[in-house]
Amino acid sequence: MATRHVAQAGRPLMNIVRMKGVPILQQLEIEECLLRTSSDNWCIINDGADRPNIVMGISGKPAELVEIKPVLEDNIPVIRRFTGGGTVIVDHGTIFVSFICNKDDVADVQPYPRPIMSWSSLLYSQVFEGIADFRLRENDYVFGLRKFGGNAQSITKNRWIHHTSFLWDYETRNMSYLKLPKRAPEYRLARDHLDFVCPMKDYISRSDFISRTIGAAGRLFSVESTEFEAVKSSSNVNFTPTSRLLTNQELEAANMIAI
Repeated sequence: MATRHVAQAGRPLMNIVRMKGVPILQQLEIEECLLRTSSDNWCIINDGADRPNIVMGISGKPAELVEIKPVLEDNIPVIRRFTGGGTVIVDHGTIFVSFICNKDDVADVQPYPRPIMSWSSLLYSQVFEGIADFRLRENDYVFGLRKFGGNAQSITKNRWIHHTSFLWDYETRNMSYLKLPKRAPEYRLARDHLDFVCPMKDYISRSDFISRTIGAAGRLFSVESTEFEAVKSSSNVNFTPTSRLLTNQELEAANMIAI
């Protein structure tokens, strides 16, 4: 991909890519390709997944995180992504926002998980200003004590990605596919999924959230819109992504461990 760093007012350039309903595995593959083969900054916004998917972090263990029997019975795809973080179930009610940055273009942010999380929380504080009691608690975005955004990261020598699954709305039934994780954040206080999370729709519309996010990015970068098809077609065809769909055989083997 061509390098484009010329920007206005001394701010680094960030390409804004807006998508709607792109399958989450395809999104993850494109993001990893951009992280590892591009030298540009990117903000990728995907408004909703095409169907329910469970997405685990790179070290996630299905036997500990997923109710495997109903997942197999209902044919729910389980994906292991290339970044860290926890396990989420995503669907049409999820809004995905990803920032892929050169560390030199955000020079005041050390390329480590906690400083990147702090940087992101300051950006989203602008998005939710005057709307709700937004906080960063441990590694989650919350309104008060209820989670609405889960985060994951990957950091390379010169670049990093910080991406978030925002729970604009959710299907109650889908939450039953997830187990209560053994390593839960302290503020969760052993609450089940429905007591622990809250939907963003009670606070902000989808369109307002997306426009405010782009506006917040525009205060830090010189933003430029890029068409999804252009990004998709220019992705490195020789790049092999590491995010992948787990097979039924892998899930069945994990189920035997869980029993």
